[in-house]
Amino acid sequence: MTIAIDVEDDAWNSVPGLEAMVERAALEVLRDDRRAVTLVFTDDATVAELNARFRGKSGPTNVLSFPYTDDLVIPPGEPRPLGDIILAYGTVAGEAEAQGKPLLAHTSHLVVHGVLHLLGHDHRDDSEAQRMEAAEIAHLKILDIENPYERP
Repeated sequence: MTIAIDVEDDAWNSVPGLEAMVERAALEVLRDDRRAVTLVFTDDATVAELNARFRGKSGPTNVLSFPYTDDLVIPPGEPRPLGDIILAYGTVAGEAEAQGKPLLAHTSHLVVHGVLHLLGHDHRDDSEAQRMEAAEIAHLKILDIENPYERP
């Protein structure tokens, strides 16, 4: 498996241990999967543009997942690209602060969430949401990150 990390917004560089932790989070979900994921750490404006173009929604969101199609031609021996996960610094940092969570833990949660989307999980209805949240909680526990859905 391959995890590519692209930091487009310098604000992300202020997060100590970012690359190592998010790579660990993505690998936790993928485990022994022979696929590749690209993590892009960018700004709210870029995510707002992508959100409008691909989802028809205005404004930024914390994370977007873009799965690749199965019709990609992959050279022999190369991992199959699973997709891209895009995170918006301002939104993610604002949520972490508002929720009283460490930024790195919240970002790792969103990476786990994004990888699960790439693997086909969703939260369009209550049943799907419960299954996806349970998967997130299980992966985050292995990463020593508290359940993000528990309210004090």
